[in-house]
Amino acid sequence: MAQNTPPAAPTLPELIKHYQALTTGVINFELYNQMVHTHHSTAIEGSTLTLLETQTLLEKGLTAGGKPLEHHLMVVDHQVAQQLVLDWATQHEPLNRARIQAIAAAVMRQTGGPTNTLLGTFDSSLGEFRTVSAMAGSRLFMDARKVPAAVDMLLKEMNTLLPAAKTVRQVYDLSFQVHFQLVSIHPFGDGNGRTSRLLMNYVQQYHGLPLSLVYAQDRTAYIAALEESRRQEDTKPIADFMYGQLTQFLLQETARLSTPQSLKTSNPLKSKGGLTLLF
Repeated sequence: MAQNTPPAAPTLPELIKHYQALTTGVINFELYNQMVHTHHSTAIEGSTLTLLETQTLLEKGLTAGGKPLEHHLMVVDHQVAQQLVLDWATQHEPLNRARIQAIAAAVMRQTGGPTNTLLGTFDSSLGEFRTVSAMAGSRLFMDARKVPAAVDMLLKEMNTLLPAAKTVRQVYDLSFQVHFQLVSIHPFGDGNGRTSRLLMNYVQQYHGLPLSLVYAQDRTAYIAALEESRRQEDTKPIADFMYGQLTQFLLQETARLSTPQSLKTSNPLKSKGGLTLLF
């Protein structure tokens, strides 16, 4: 008897094509998608708002009872910063030091502030580079005096490579690389993770590809992958992790968008007039 061969897993380009086909014509989908990314990116950094609470805050301006004000401000600021980044990417506006600092400032607008040190004062709400050493866990990051030149070099390389990236893999490889490099430079007193993930999304949006994220529940594995890449001095561990997150996101979203009946019960989407609407 002939044995049934299991179907081959879809390739990343096939997943993306399916995802883009399903999201075409979905009213408010981009807004919903941005809220999902804002939720996970801020939750990684300590926000306790759920996805539904994030949506309610950003859509209706209603706060979640019992949750810290700072967590609400983190969410609002990230959404504004994300829109700034996506607009620049859509318009193919190159990034420079001033713009990466503007992104960091937007991320920390309401939750950052000045830090006074023996070497001077820097303000994270203004996107100013740190002037002192920085540590995360046992990791000591780059000397603060080297930060401006390192950021300039990273952005120069990114702006050069960005238009030349032609394949899906080339674009995502570059996006994961610049994310890793910026978070490893750790140029700001706070907001480095969020700013680095937004830089990653800038590269993806520049080429019109789905935005990738890091799921909040996978924070520990994310930090471990970053640390392993630093230990090996190789981006492969973090890139492998990020591709896994991207694939998971695309599979979950295509499955959700392909089952409108289940969507009615979970309420992420509603149907009206032959179109699919979010909220």
